Amino acid sequence: MLRIADVSAEAVLLAGGARAILLQLANPVVARGVARHSDFATRPLDRLHGTLTYLYVIVYGTPEEIAEVARRVGAAHRPVRGEGYDARDVDAQLWVAATLYDSARQVHELVFDSHWDDTLLADYAIVGSTLGVPPARWPATQESFARYLSTAPLAVGDDARGVARALLQPSAGPWWLRAAMPTVRMLTAGLLSPALREAYDLPLDERRFDRWVRVARRVYPRLPAWIRHAPQRRYLRAFRG
Repeated sequence: MLRIADVSAEAVLLAGGARAILLQLANPVVARGVARHSDFATRPLDRLHGTLTYLYVIVYGTPEEIAEVARRVGAAHRPVRGEGYDARDVDAQLWVAATLYDSARQVHELVFDSHWDDTLLADYAIVGSTLGVPPARWPATQESFARYLSTAPLAVGDDARGVARALLQPSAGPWWLRAAMPTVRMLTAGLLSPALREAYDLPLDERRFDRWVRVARRVYPRLPAWIRHAPQRRYLRAFRG
């Protein structure tokens, strides 16, 4: 039986990171807050660093470290509020947590041919509850989670598309980040639903995506854990330092 500590350190889950962000932006409340307070265009790696630090610490950190990272994220969210949006809104936080779970699940199941059950879903409640989402709001079964996703009131507007462009076509950042973007866009298109691909105007190269999945399934699980879990070690070390 898989638990959250068994899967969260896998570096391959990063392949679903942009997909999770685009799902988050499809919630208009989240999109307004990010568009007005984020700096994707000038500091494209900051959100990634913050999210990964949070995820690794809440899963692998001590209770004191979990409380500290939750305090930091809460402090960063406090000023993100205005007409029609508030980063501390429980519904918005629940949606963000759900997109992180669903994107991690999709990539892990693709690469490992795994099955995420209700126990692992329950483990992931910590992603939202650490930031104040009542545990009772987290879906209890895979069926209820699927209903939550399918009934979410999503709408990709100008805010979402603008942030998505800054994320997927960065004009700043290190050279390697810009060089990686064609692959990131390809993976993101392959992991999104057809409706969201169309809304974000992301073309799908299906043959290339299928080839990536075949290679990842064949190669990644055979890599030693010290390679597969390198990002987790790096972010925990940086946080503790």
